[in-house]
Amino acid sequence: MRKAARLFEIIQILRLARAPVTAARIAEQLEVTARSVYRDIAALQGMRVPIEGGRGIGYVLRPGFELPPLMFAVEEIEAMVLGLALLERTGDTGLKAAARHASRKIASAVPAPLRTSLEANALHAWGTITPAPEGIDLSLVRDAIRQERKLDVTYRDEQGRTTRRTIRPFALIYYSEAATIVAWCELREAIRHFRTDRIEGSEVRDDRFPGEGEHLRRDWVAGWATAGS
Repeated sequence: MRKAARLFEIIQILRLARAPVTAARIAEQLEVTARSVYRDIAALQGMRVPIEGGRGIGYVLRPGFELPPLMFAVEEIEAMVLGLALLERTGDTGLKAAARHASRKIASAVPAPLRTSLEANALHAWGTITPAPEGIDLSLVRDAIRQERKLDVTYRDEQGRTTRRTIRPFALIYYSEAATIVAWCELREAIRHFRTDRIEGSEVRDDRFPGEGEHLRRDWVAGWATAGS
């Protein structure tokens, strides 16, 4: 996590806390060392953010410090909160953690009356929770799509046959039973769909396919019209 994002997260943690929060607890939430938290709090105090406290006691944010409110209507914010809750049903552990962080940011930035409504947990997403795939990290897949980086995967098909593939991932579909990677398969020389629960192993390659991702997505979407005609 970059320092700027970390400083913002520390403010959010302290804003939502109902009691002093120790550096160790903040460090655990942000997955950094307590030493980093001490430095970050000193930096925030140097920027005149009204944080009080110390080592062994915990830290609090003095009342009255406010970030700019989110300029969304009530129903727009509820739509975002429910959408983030739906991510909890996926098997993407990285997105689930990001959704929880985003929900806390929304709750801390909205006006007090709406914050009370959101903290009441009146909106829920229900249904089957998709398990995280064992053979691949979906965070790495999303990063490979952004960076246009190839993946090596060991894939098991419907008949139980296993092959080693080098793929160029360009889209990720979240179904209720499993996420599916859409990619150009170098073995088949065509666009293929790979269910992540059938991937037995994976590795990000140094090889890239710069500029191809957008073209592949256009070809893939164009194929929908062909299939439906």
